[in-house]
Amino acid sequence: MSDPAAGLPILLPPSVIPTKKDHLWQPTRYLSPPQPPAQDDTRSAELELAVQKQLIDVKVLKKTRPRRTVDYMGGIGRHKELKKLRPSPGYLPHMRPAPPYVINLLPPKAYPSNPSTSLCTKFVHTSTNKIRCPVNVVIWTPEGRRVLTGSTSGEFTLWNGLTFNFETILQAHDSAIRAISYTHSGAYIASADQSGIIKYFQPNMNNLNAWQAHREAVRGLSFSPDDGKFATASDDSTVRLWSFEESRSERTLTGHGWDVKCVQWHPTKGLLASGSKDNLIKFWDPRTGTCLSTLHSHKNTVQALAWNPAGDMIASASRDQSVRVFDIRAMKEVRLFKGHKKEVCSLAWHPVHPILVSGGSEGSILHWDVNSPNSASKDATPGMNLGPRATLSEAHDSNVWSLAFHPLGHLLASASNDHTTRFWSRERPGDTTSVFSGGGIKPPEGGDTGGQEDEEEAVPGFEQQQGLGPSGNGEFYDEEPVSQGVSRGGGAGGYGHGRNNYEGGWRGQQQPLPPQINSYASSGYEPGTAQDDDLPFDNSDGIPGFGDSVPGMDSLAGQQQNGSYQYQANQSSAYGRPDGDQWGAYSRGSGGGSSNGGYQRPTRFSGGRGGR
Repeated sequence: MSDPAAGLPILLPPSVIPTKKDHLWQPTRYLSPPQPPAQDDTRSAELELAVQKQLIDVKVLKKTRPRRTVDYMGGIGRHKELKKLRPSPGYLPHMRPAPPYVINLLPPKAYPSNPSTSLCTKFVHTSTNKIRCPVNVVIWTPEGRRVLTGSTSGEFTLWNGLTFNFETILQAHDSAIRAISYTHSGAYIASADQSGIIKYFQPNMNNLNAWQAHREAVRGLSFSPDDGKFATASDDSTVRLWSFEESRSERTLTGHGWDVKCVQWHPTKGLLASGSKDNLIKFWDPRTGTCLSTLHSHKNTVQALAWNPAGDMIASASRDQSVRVFDIRAMKEVRLFKGHKKEVCSLAWHPVHPILVSGGSEGSILHWDVNSPNSASKDATPGMNLGPRATLSEAHDSNVWSLAFHPLGHLLASASNDHTTRFWSRERPGDTTSVFSGGGIKPPEGGDTGGQEDEEEAVPGFEQQQGLGPSGNGEFYDEEPVSQGVSRGGGAGGYGHGRNNYEGGWRGQQQPLPPQINSYASSGYEPGTAQDDDLPFDNSDGIPGFGDSVPGMDSLAGQQQNGSYQYQANQSSAYGRPDGDQWGAYSRGSGGGSSNGGYQRPTRFSGGRGGR
């Protein structure tokens, strides 16, 4: 049957008559040359106004940069999704060494049999207070959103747990903070300081109570599993049990022969463990106050204790440069870890895996696998020395006083005597900058103050302004912070004195040390020996926290002239060099300024340096 309209003429114009060509879209934009991204006129105007305002205020415009963020919610969400969609209970997506596979990096809880996924060795961020001072304690809030630190200035500082920027600061104590602990419920915070005072705070930093708990510094604080009681360890050689609600001492545990440096309550049982300067670890029954057992394994001060999450093992860190792990079910040492070059200051267990992290006074952070395959070999014996699973040999510039894992285990926070709090995360797949097995690289210098006010008068030895150079710091050897030197002018040079380590000043003409000191450097001076009597200064014990100074540096008269600080030494009592010149008070440098030499007692310092 034919179409009746087939012979009819078409009256439509040719431009609208459909043709039989295929109307397929063809890309053409790739043929054009690349174009710069479109400019946001509003943003450009804001930047111009900001530049003009900065020029008016005679300030330098800070370069804006994106803040590094470690967000765990992506991995948590994917892990929850896989629980519902996985083909088998043990299914996990394969990790491949390429950056796009970072979406398959799940929380540590998803890898119960693979502890290597919990080694936090990648440097993320450095956070520093505007007023720089050693950070003694770091702790995560129970929900893991923020990090709380306590410093020697007595300040609480709260940092964001995702972007690591500053949130708030509080003058919580009048002396150095030595211990901070959240209750297990997260409803309260208890803190203790150098003067023996304990305070209660709410999570919003509202102070609830304060009282004098010990005559001397409180070194440790730990809550019972039900939060009804807590224990404190003090330099007065006692451990005390307190009722949390009544703030009342219930029992005093005596038995240590020297300062008690740490105390830890068992996570689920009525059992206390304490470590002391008498090299002993003691276990206590908090109900009766009796000592249940004593461990004599360490050869020097026990500085830190930590129970594993299961509560069947306890780890100890000592000034004998070792970390030991004890199984309390058999009361037997099961691991001996040696890798630190100096004393071990802090410990932290991973919340999921049998990973133990230790911080040393040389600034290193070592990761130990307690269930290392090496320990299961036929040649392994209980207590054998096993190497670290991962090493960060230059994590900090000085003592690592505190370590704390995020509750999920994907982040590690470390607090140090170098005035910084640093954050470490797990390595990413395909990361070419990984330092997982290379001993770690030194994090970049400087730290982010996280938005704290920049306009503040400089304090000698803390900030650098025109006409005032920063002081040099000696390396820290004792538990207490020590005094810092001060400098004036654009100074350079300075006599440095320490244990087998003598330096000239920074950026200046290094001047030779006096022959008497050179003789001690070449002879290998060791503190506590007969050489103490031959030193050209008084090596007697000084005030804790200040160290000893050279005669002539005891009285410094500060004068301000033409906007710069000048410090005069007591020339009448300054120590005289053999050739008759004064030394220890001033040292000349090529920068046109001068500084005190930072000459300090060798048992406290190594390599003290003058200003620059």
